[in-house]
Amino acid sequence: MAGLEIRPLSAPDEVRTYLGGTGETQTVQLGPGLVGRHLAEPGWRWSEHVKPLAGTDFCQTRHLGYVISGRMHVVMDDGSEGECGPGDAIHIPPGHDAWVVGDEPCVFVDFGQLQDSAQPH
Repeated sequence: MAGLEIRPLSAPDEVRTYLGGTGETQTVQLGPGLVGRHLAEPGWRWSEHVKPLAGTDFCQTRHLGYVISGRMHVVMDDGSEGECGPGDAIHIPPGHDAWVVGDEPCVFVDFGQLQDSAQPH
């Protein structure tokens, strides 16, 4: 059994910066996986600021998290869509685009599959 682990997201193991200075993902390793804090500034859009890094038509990362602040609109590759905001628990399967809605940065904590998020595929 692994021992107790407590890690501050303010001291990440890795920071992945989005193109154009539009935000970043900070990650810490805990047990068998990563926990991330995404910060996306107003104007951020996955298809503009991460797609060139990922090299895929849609985000292929599964996100499972909690929105702390701001709003984000998500469109799946099947055409379904929704918007999340503060206090929302979210599950976003692979195959999506997303963008910040409004003038406030969107911040959410992510327990999904972050190994390849905002990384070249």
